[in-house]
Amino acid sequence: MRSIWKGAISFGLVTIPVKLYSATEQRDVRFHQVHREDGGRIKYKRTCTVDGEEIPYSDIAKGYELPSGDMVILTDEDFAELPLTSSRRIDVLQFVEAAEVDPIYFAKSYYLEPDAQGAKPYVLLRDALENSGQVAIVKIAIRQRESLATLRVREGVFVLETMLWPDEVRTPDFPFLDEDIEVRKQELSMATSLIESMEGEFDPSEYKDAYREALQAVIDAKVEGREVARPAEEAEEEPAADLLSALRASVEAAKKSRGEKDGKAASRKDDSEKKPASRKSSSKSGQKKEPAKKESTRSRKSA
Repeated sequence: MRSIWKGAISFGLVTIPVKLYSATEQRDVRFHQVHREDGGRIKYKRTCTVDGEEIPYSDIAKGYELPSGDMVILTDEDFAELPLTSSRRIDVLQFVEAAEVDPIYFAKSYYLEPDAQGAKPYVLLRDALENSGQVAIVKIAIRQRESLATLRVREGVFVLETMLWPDEVRTPDFPFLDEDIEVRKQELSMATSLIESMEGEFDPSEYKDAYREALQAVIDAKVEGREVARPAEEAEEEPAADLLSALRASVEAAKKSRGEKDGKAASRKDDSEKKPASRKSSSKSGQKKEPAKKESTRSRKSA
């Protein structure tokens, strides 16, 4: 990884020099715009709408358009004179409980690495923050844009998550919020059962980008000159007659997909409270399921 920013965490009278790295990357399949006939790249020229001439990048400035249509031109000198105290500093403002920060504010994640002689104060603040169970609210400027951010610990490393400003988060203004929509107890109970039947521990490795894989397979097939194999279409399910029937059918489908018997999902919570060794009991139940799978396999073979 290559650092994109260097500065220091300012924590009271303590200064911790750090390097900033992007913590995430997009794995999208990238395309270029090309000429359909010969595959040539399509390029665009920077032209002025006033005189129609092509403009070199060195002559391009930033412009702010007024409601009247007039343009206010800002130069590099104008930006250089702006007060940006956090341009090389991560200012710690306060510490809060992580649950108090709504995830809707989060924008992008970065890793922080201690720089120069900053390893010891870095580890000191990291351990203190981790023990507190809180996150730090900080202010940082990246690429001439100042942002609020949170500072938390993940796998022994500081993770800085830039945040949107409050006026950048839209307020949901939907008509249904003002409507008096009645939900029956039976429907709510069935919806709760559906949630319980789909409970589980989050493991991100269980999920994959099926669209990206299929797209890459199409590209690989074209490179090798093979015929593109199209995935089989899933059969469309008949819509349920009403909401309660749809919920009931969804619960049954969720139980069936997880190999559970009727009523097991609903009693799972009670069983876990009665048996402290929940992991052992789940492994035993998993051992009981295997003979059933073998029997079903034999029945298919005999059929």
